[in-house]
Amino acid sequence: MKSICVYCGSNPGAKPVYVERATELGRRIAAEGLRLVYGGGRTGLMGAVADGVLAAGGEVTGVIPQHLVDLEVAHKGVTTLEIVGSMHERKSRMFDLSDAFVALPGGFGTAEEIFEMLTWRQLGIGKKPCAFLDIDGFYTQLIGMIDHMVAERFLHPEQRDDLWHGEDPTRMLEWMRAYSPAQADKWFDEKKRNALR
Repeated sequence: MKSICVYCGSNPGAKPVYVERATELGRRIAAEGLRLVYGGGRTGLMGAVADGVLAAGGEVTGVIPQHLVDLEVAHKGVTTLEIVGSMHERKSRMFDLSDAFVALPGGFGTAEEIFEMLTWRQLGIGKKPCAFLDIDGFYTQLIGMIDHMVAERFLHPEQRDDLWHGEDPTRMLEWMRAYSPAQADKWFDEKKRNALR
């Protein structure tokens, strides 16, 4: 693992601990010799995690669409800033640049990005680990919803186990380095799967 993609809010959130922990994660990424790949913003948790990496002497690659550059939210101090034409290009490029994905607290965009990576993993597009690094119980209810998906047979237990959730970045990085993708099929019933072909 050489690079880690962090998805997170472009706002700082309601609690100072969000920014504090995002900055700490940035420092830890640099200390581990990993490159940060993120959405290229300078505000909120995005700016905090990037600044944490940079302050600790690490490398940061930001990927940002032109329309957000035009809104003057791009971080001009990162190691590399790649400007792309659309949000779709951004996500594809971040996937190509990254060996693992982690979500810090955020809104619609953060949730959409990490769930797309989980979906791609489920469909066999890439074999890269995905994690929710929780801060102050932010993801407790969302993880509960994922467990409900398992209980209602929309998600295999093995696929639920194919993501990491916790508060300790050390354990998260250890899990990512030792990651072995789940082999569960997306479909529960082979006969039903064959009927879809």
